[in-house]
Amino acid sequence: MRITVRKQVMWWGIGAFALLLTLWLLGQAVLPFILGAGVAYLLDPVADRLERAGLSRTMAVVAITFVVVLAFVALVLLVLPVLIRQAYALIETAPQMIEQGRAFVTARFPDVIPQGAGLEQTLRDMQATIGEQAGRVAGTVLGSVRGVIGVIALLVIVPVVAFYLLLDWDNMVEAVDRHLPREHAPTVRQLASEIDDALSGFVRGQAVVILILGTWYAFGLMLVGLPFGFFIGIMAAVLSFIPYVGVLIGGATAIGVSLFSFWGDPLWIGAVVAIFAIGQVVEGNYLQPKIVGGHVGLHPVWLLLALSVFGVLFGFVGLVMAVPMAAALGVLARFLIARYRDSPLYTGQSVPEEPAQPILVEIVPTGTVADRLRAARLAVDRVRSQQEIDTMEEDLMRRNTD
Repeated sequence: MRITVRKQVMWWGIGAFALLLTLWLLGQAVLPFILGAGVAYLLDPVADRLERAGLSRTMAVVAITFVVVLAFVALVLLVLPVLIRQAYALIETAPQMIEQGRAFVTARFPDVIPQGAGLEQTLRDMQATIGEQAGRVAGTVLGSVRGVIGVIALLVIVPVVAFYLLLDWDNMVEAVDRHLPREHAPTVRQLASEIDDALSGFVRGQAVVILILGTWYAFGLMLVGLPFGFFIGIMAAVLSFIPYVGVLIGGATAIGVSLFSFWGDPLWIGAVVAIFAIGQVVEGNYLQPKIVGGHVGLHPVWLLLALSVFGVLFGFVGLVMAVPMAAALGVLARFLIARYRDSPLYTGQSVPEEPAQPILVEIVPTGTVADRLRAARLAVDRVRSQQEIDTMEEDLMRRNTD
């Protein structure tokens, strides 16, 4: 008997709720495995290309692992210390920059900040608070990141999980496909393909865009001599996965630091503005269309909502899962909207009833029914005659016995 749609939705809903509850309860325990699965997913196309080039799956995975570990070690030893050092320095210098900006605005535009209205005192309090809490905030943020991710998870668990998942990725996909409900398997495959297209196009494409922009912003700002230029450039590039957010935050920070450092030398201030302007033009007209291309994108508002909601619900694990979950929910939303547009709720027309089962009529030669009836009557007469003979024999045997 076929399971009703209502029961199927109920059971799948229970499964989804159990999965979310597990993520919420386990939290940081499953984070290394989620990161490992994400790394394996991102590197699977590279392994497939190496296989097509003639390498075995094992050799392809070993080569990819060696390159990734080497790049990670270089990042930790060369780039990360510079970023942390410049981040600390920028946070410690921020109160002085705010004070200089406030003094400049007060001197040039005294009516902008009303005296005695409480605003000036608020700015002073904010400056003092930033100065007092800068080191503590930076230490807390960095310490929490270290506590969430963990050195062991980064250096041991994540690479090991990624290695084994990447080695058996195709087999796992086939195993999952074999366990799909047969009735909905084609639909699930189609949705999974669309989710993969949206997610891979966004994540892999944005990773390349961030790498190019980070190189341009960081080295460009360093060449013009902007203090903290390397950190500001990397920060602007990383935030560029949300359109306009990276260039606005990074550009505003860089221009503010340049005004503080290059005041009286507009040439270098203009150079900082030009670096971000060129980066934005190249990103909008070349990098995004050519690299991300025609993949189904994620709307910035939808992405920000996913980051906020999943971050609040599941913490750092939610932030890691926000992008793939946003891609999956976006595809499912488009699928449900398409179904809604085909339903009576949208069209206002009732679905026609299924036609009744046709009556099968067997065509036979003339007299066939009469012959069958005659044969049936003869069979009944034979049975009755046999029953009468059996009864008579039983009576005769009983009389002989008596």
